[in-house]
Amino acid sequence: MVRLSLSFSCLFTFFLSFDSFAGDISNIISKEEFALYKDVGEFIDNSPKVTITVPAEQSDVEEYGKGVVKTLTGSDCDRDGKMDDNPTCNAVFYKLWLKYRLNK
Repeated sequence: MVRLSLSFSCLFTFFLSFDSFAGDISNIISKEEFALYKDVGEFIDNSPKVTITVPAEQSDVEEYGKGVVKTLTGSDCDRDGKMDDNPTCNAVFYKLWLKYRLNK
């Protein structure tokens, strides 16, 4: 039962991300460019990277001092200038896959 609820939770998160991604990215990623990616992992790896600053944890301050700056770098799969989480990247890939697969 736990496995079933976890799977449902993952699917629910994916579809929420898919629905929240309303933009048409095909004006940025052409069918020809999209065809170069063999899977979603390669699509994410080749997406532009975005770096954000996050609050330092107490352990960081203790180790490096008060002036520590902590950053995270991640993928911008929908090309909106913001770092995307994995469900969003999956939704963008799936939306492009559907669009280009149906428009052969």
